[in-house]
Amino acid sequence: MINYQIRRPRSHSAALMASNTKLILALFDLLITTATVATGYTNHTVGGDAGWFFHSKTNTSATNYTSWAANQTFSLGDYLIFRTTTNQTVIQTYNETTYRNCTTDDASDTDTFQYNGGNTDFDQSLTIEVPLTIEGANYYFSGAGDGVQCQRGMAFKILVRHGNGLPPSLNQPPPPPYVEAPSDPAQSPPVTINGESPSLNNKAAVGCTNTGVMLCLLLFGVTSSLMTLMW
Repeated sequence: MINYQIRRPRSHSAALMASNTKLILALFDLLITTATVATGYTNHTVGGDAGWFFHSKTNTSATNYTSWAANQTFSLGDYLIFRTTTNQTVIQTYNETTYRNCTTDDASDTDTFQYNGGNTDFDQSLTIEVPLTIEGANYYFSGAGDGVQCQRGMAFKILVRHGNGLPPSLNQPPPPPYVEAPSDPAQSPPVTINGESPSLNNKAAVGCTNTGVMLCLLLFGVTSSLMTLMW
């Protein structure tokens, strides 16, 4: 005897549940990917536990910053965290000559920046956060002590990779240049018709130049006639 097994079709609710499960799993994978990208940036504490310090008594830096940098991977959007005091400075430059000379005397305002946190008192704890926004070679050094700190080891070079690219918070276009409004009325004469300034009762004249006044009035007249016919 042959037994026939009748396979019942899956109910609509079961199929819908399976579809929803697949959708949830897909969304979960997307969230994981998004979270990975969002957290794909690193904060590098310069010098590790040693921080960014110079020992004036021994005339030496707290650690070998070149060796520290060599063991790091830097990408756009990462931050360098300088845990230091106001006895040191943080100078960022893209100019190798400025870096090698350990001074900003001949540096350009467009390629060299100094961070000091706005504090001018000595021995004040300071944390300076420097974003990595330029791909390629970046140079850092302390300019305190007329360059002695830099010459004694407080300097390092890093190579910034593209990585995930800049996050939106660091990828904003610069604001447009400020243009002062003309103060001389002759430079921007008001629009007038028959010696009168534009007003709410003179809607056709608003926005019309002197050369286009007649055309504006003509268009206004045609529009008024059409509206009268429609009513």
